[in-house]
Amino acid sequence: MMNYIWGGLIIISLLFALGKDYSESASDRYRNGKSLPVALAFPDGYDAKAKIQKVSVNLPGNTLQSFYGLPEKQADLTLEGTLTSAEGITELKFGEGADLPEPLATIKTAKNKDAETLLGEVSALKTKSDSTGTTATAGVLFAPTRFVKLNAISQAALDFSKTAIEVALSLVGILALWLGLMKIAEAAGMINALVRVVQPLLRPLFPNIPAGHPAMGMMILNMAANALGLGNAATPFGIKAMEELQKLNPSDDTATDDQVLFLVINTASVQFVPQAALVAVMGLAVNQLFFAIILATLLATIFGILITKFLSKLPNYRKTNPQLAEK
Repeated sequence: MMNYIWGGLIIISLLFALGKDYSESASDRYRNGKSLPVALAFPDGYDAKAKIQKVSVNLPGNTLQSFYGLPEKQADLTLEGTLTSAEGITELKFGEGADLPEPLATIKTAKNKDAETLLGEVSALKTKSDSTGTTATAGVLFAPTRFVKLNAISQAALDFSKTAIEVALSLVGILALWLGLMKIAEAAGMINALVRVVQPLLRPLFPNIPAGHPAMGMMILNMAANALGLGNAATPFGIKAMEELQKLNPSDDTATDDQVLFLVINTASVQFVPQAALVAVMGLAVNQLFFAIILATLLATIFGILITKFLSKLPNYRKTNPQLAEK
């Protein structure tokens, strides 16, 4: 079901992006093929034969507003840049990290989201010299900017695919470590000993689990890891607990009441120690949330247990329980 939901969201986002891009193309938001008028000053003096020279780019606010059809009045801008001439082509490169208004900021990153500079081809360069120095007027033609939203979605998909692979690979070692420790504990008889200790506590919540079943030990290890903020350790214990619970499930496609309840407890997860990620973000300030975290997670767990037990008693839910259907 989740796959259909995610698929639907992706299709909706793509349709929205196409609609937005079509609207921007129809209104010619980025003025593709048109040159932006700018005024240039040469702080070190103008040299017509120089290949590279520093310039100060003046962009009057009214020029930006009228050229791009912006609804709000724009402030006058003065930006540092470099004028480069080679093989009969003159280009203007704005200074790195320049604070550009829209849509210039989008034009800068349309081809490369990590771009530090805005680059455009200079045309109709006209210089004027007087006692104060040399100034010039010119037009700057930027590379065509199209399908901004669609490209952004595509780039985000690639970036998060990379992140997903990195996270998955990083978890392999952690899962292998804790699963290995779990096998050692199982072979040493520690799991069975743990089951005998905790079974009286969890038995009322999970009455369908036979006495001495290893699922009980895996569940308590998962709950303990969650309570201590060891999320990476809790994952393999939770997976193993579900595998053991599935051995008691006569159905391959419907969860039992015990599986549902365990999932609820694992999700609500009473926390006595804040998670490492929260500590990394907040530092020592996380201590201010200590009692709030315990109270919130405890209440969430209690409420989750109560609502799960209540729903399991309703006729519509009881008839879908694989264990009852088998009887």
